[in-house]
Amino acid sequence: MPEYLTSPEGRRIAYHRTEGRGPGVVFLGGFKSDMGGTKAVHLEAWAQARGQAFLRFDYSGHGESSGAFTEGAIGDWAEDAAAAITTLTEGPQVLVGSSMGGWISLLMARRLGARLAGLVTIAAAPDFTEDSMWAGFSTAQRAELAETGQVALPSDYGEPYIITRRLIEEGRNQLVLRDPLLLPYPVRMLQGTADEDVSQDVALRLLAHAEGDDIRLTLVKGADHRFSAPPQLALIEQALEEVLAALPPVGAP
Repeated sequence: MPEYLTSPEGRRIAYHRTEGRGPGVVFLGGFKSDMGGTKAVHLEAWAQARGQAFLRFDYSGHGESSGAFTEGAIGDWAEDAAAAITTLTEGPQVLVGSSMGGWISLLMARRLGARLAGLVTIAAAPDFTEDSMWAGFSTAQRAELAETGQVALPSDYGEPYIITRRLIEEGRNQLVLRDPLLLPYPVRMLQGTADEDVSQDVALRLLAHAEGDDIRLTLVKGADHRFSAPPQLALIEQALEEVLAALPPVGAP
C-alpha cells in the first residue's frame, strides 16, 4: 500500500519510499502514467538490491494520488515533484525522468539547486505541450480547444487523451528549451530510434541546448517509447550506475 503526502498546494500525493544510502534516486513518470509502471518498479527492486534510497510517486491526477487528470498541468505536476523530493528525501538526489518526467526533471534542475546531483532521462519530452501538441494541432483542433476548453487526442495506450486549454497555456510558463539550461552534474540521456511519441530530434535538441561538462546521449536503435524491454532496463541501470559512480557516497540511513 502506498503512503501519502499532502503537498503545500493541498494535493494528496501517493508514494513508495525505500530507505537506503545516498545519493538517493527519484523516479519521475510520464504523462498519464503511474508509479506502478515497469521502469519505476524495476528500478525500485534495483535500488533495494543495492541498498540505495529510492522514491517513486504519482503526480496529482495520476495513479493513486488525488485529483482528476484533466485538472492538472505541467506546473502542478512540477509542484508535486518538488514537494515529494524536498519532503520525502534527504541530501543529494539523482532524478530519473521518463518522457514528461524528463521535462519535470529539468524543471527540478532549476528549482532544487544543490539537492540535485545528477540526471538520467528516458525519452525526455521537454516542452511537448507547445512543440508537439500545440504545433501539431490542426486549425479545427485549435478552434475546438478555444471554444470548448479541450480536445481529444488518440492514444496508443488506451482511451484518448483529453488535452485541456489550461494544459497548453500553463505549459508555456514551464518551457525549458527557450532559455539557458545549466546542468552542472552527470547527465545520461537515453532515447530509442523507433519512438513514435518523442522523436530523436527532441533528444538531439536537448543535448545541443543543455550546458554542462558531463552530458551524454545514447541512441538505441529500434527501441520504442516504452523503453521497458529487458535490454533497455539494463541500459537504464547502467546509466544510473555511471551517474552514481561519479558522485561522492552519502551516509547510510
